Amino acid sequence: MLAALTPATGVAALLLAAWCGWAAYRDQPTKDWHFIGMAVVTLLSLIQLVAGIVLLAQGEKPEQGTTIFVAYLLGAFACVPAAGFMSLAERTRWGSVTVAAGGVVLAVLEVRLYDIWGG
Repeated sequence: MLAALTPATGVAALLLAAWCGWAAYRDQPTKDWHFIGMAVVTLLSLIQLVAGIVLLAQGEKPEQGTTIFVAYLLGAFACVPAAGFMSLAERTRWGSVTVAAGGVVLAVLEVRLYDIWGG
């Protein structure tokens, strides 16, 4: 797909996970700065979603199927915002744990997207 965007999104997601994991370790809920980090990671996921759809529209095909590729793209895009909304409902350290888990899940989804595309 895009050789630089997939690892960049995965690394940004892992950095967000480490940051929120550190906050959870220190018994802190998610703060405004964490939400800015979530917005950056979500923006990277959005760019990846748009780029993937554009590549599909141009006729390129993933090795393991278009349907599963689009499903993973949508899941990757929704992962961090969903964790962010859940952290708003849980204003304890467990909100930070939720976002950290969402970041790890996004990083795994990025690896899988790379495999599906044929990397």
